[in-house]
Amino acid sequence: MVAALAAPVIATGCAVHARYYDRAHSDYHAWGAAEVGPYGRWETDNHRNHIDYGRLKKNDRQAYWNWRHDHP
Repeated sequence: MVAALAAPVIATGCAVHARYYDRAHSDYHAWGAAEVGPYGRWETDNHRNHIDYGRLKKNDRQAYWNWRHDHP
C-alpha cells in the first residue's frame, strides 16, 4: 500500500530536476529533460560553447529565459 501511494510522488519527482524563478517575467521554469532540446538550440543560436545549465552565471541564465519566452 505504501508503494502505491509513493509511486506518483516518485514519478513526479523524477520529471523535474529543478525549478527556477525568472525575475524579468515574474514566473517559474522547471528544468528537466524537456528543457534540454531548447537549451541546446539557444547555445547554437547564440554561438555558445556547451555549459551545463546549473553552471551558468546568473545573467546567462536570464538571457536563456528571455530567449525561451520568445521560442516556446
